[in-house]
Amino acid sequence: MVQVKLFDCEHEQDLEEEINRFLSDLEHKQVVDIKYNIAALREAEDEQIYCFSAMVMYIN
Repeated sequence: MVQVKLFDCEHEQDLEEEINRFLSDLEHKQVVDIKYNIAALREAEDEQIYCFSAMVMYIN
């Protein structure tokens, strides 16, 4: 059965660490695909907020 695991972090390094931790428990052949996305939002005080997210599709 194909399943998904979603990740959402404010920093790209945090996202990388979380995904690598998750992938370390899987075998290479279990990973089907990884989708990656970045969103940038501007706050009222010209502060920019980033959202780094990924979806790992894998066979369980």
